[in-house]
Amino acid sequence: MSTILTRLDNISFTYSSENKEVLNSLSLELEKGGISTILGPNGIGKTTLLYIILGWIKIRKGAVLHKERNMEDFSRKEMGRLIGLVPQYEHISFEYSLLEYVLLGRAPHLNSLQSPGDNDFRIALEALNKVGLAEYSDKSILHLSGGEKQLVLLARSLAQEPELLLLDEPMSNLDLANKIRIITILKSLKKEGVTILLTSHEPEVAASLSDSVILMGSDFSIQQGHVDEILTKENLSRIYNIPIDIKEIDGRKIILWH
Repeated sequence: MSTILTRLDNISFTYSSENKEVLNSLSLELEKGGISTILGPNGIGKTTLLYIILGWIKIRKGAVLHKERNMEDFSRKEMGRLIGLVPQYEHISFEYSLLEYVLLGRAPHLNSLQSPGDNDFRIALEALNKVGLAEYSDKSILHLSGGEKQLVLLARSLAQEPELLLLDEPMSNLDLANKIRIITILKSLKKEGVTILLTSHEPEVAASLSDSVILMGSDFSIQQGHVDEILTKENLSRIYNIPIDIKEIDGRKIILWH
């Protein structure tokens, strides 16, 4: 029997500065140890949804529950141990080494003013090794390419050891080899019991990686279900408002647009 780690119950959100409703009466569930992908056009609220789950922005109505507890009942340290975020981009001003930057992910496991210990260094190096950058641990993060920075952001979240990992367009700046690396890492994390939610503009990534898919439409509609049930040419054509076809080659779904 599946266990629900995170539940969004009838939530709505409006940007007060624009008086623009982004999410309306949205409900969804994230199964513990599963991989879910959010698909939808630009501006539909995919990133906003991640920030709501993190508690970074307040909802107008509804509730966000983690482990059947209201999110508002969690301390900041508890949230830091529970949820990690890999943003699409993060501005970095200081010349951290890769290891120093990844060690920042250990903050939720340390007390105030406590320095990282041997175990924290071990976990940070293991995270860098997972993303293929351990040999550059002393290199300045400011000298990395965009794709390498994306991998370091992932390594920092891995060092956090979260139960729920959120990723915002994690493959947008990556070449094919590193996309495959990310997919492999996420599949490995799933085997370890980590729950994963990512946003993407690539239905093929969702098809190759996900247990469930969440389709967000411009009319506030939302569909969530098994990847084979939700990822159909009819649904994708409706969401993106263009004719889309799906072919299967060697067991993989190939998305074609016209």
